[in-house]
Amino acid sequence: MVIYPFLLDILKLTVSGVGVVWIAFYLIKPYIDRNEKIQMLEFKKSLSNQTLSLRLQAFERLVLFIERINPENLLLRLNVNDFTAQELHTLMIEEIRNEFQHNITQQIYVTTKVWAVVKQVKEQTLSLVNGSIRELPQNTSGLDLAKLLLNRISQSENNPYDIATNMIRNDFEGLF
Repeated sequence: MVIYPFLLDILKLTVSGVGVVWIAFYLIKPYIDRNEKIQMLEFKKSLSNQTLSLRLQAFERLVLFIERINPENLLLRLNVNDFTAQELHTLMIEEIRNEFQHNITQQIYVTTKVWAVVKQVKEQTLSLVNGSIRELPQNTSGLDLAKLLLNRISQSENNPYDIATNMIRNDFEGLF
């Protein structure tokens, strides 16, 4: 019969010990949570500082990409007098695709809207070059293709390269 009071004392001590631990946990928990939130905010801040420079570089590279595939600039880089229209067409298509492949990873750092605009400008440029070569007769010089491309761009009401650059600039300004 002596065992019952002993077990009852152990049960009382166990319940009171669990109660003390439970109360202590709920008194300390807000401090632990606050500390965890502060550490998470500091981590996000440091991560944001690191990715900001990458995002800025991505905006720069995409603007440069748009400028490089703009036929006005692309034709200046290529010596159009040395090529037939077909050779120039092939070279331009290759240059546009290479530039795009070189900058494809920049989509990670920009919004999907900006990346969609970049892809659309690339596709419009390819379409412009492909459509222009179809209008010219065989064995035409590269200079004739260049003239036709520049004429088409100057006749367009909305220059897609300026529109895309402005959209990228607006998205960039949204960072600040």
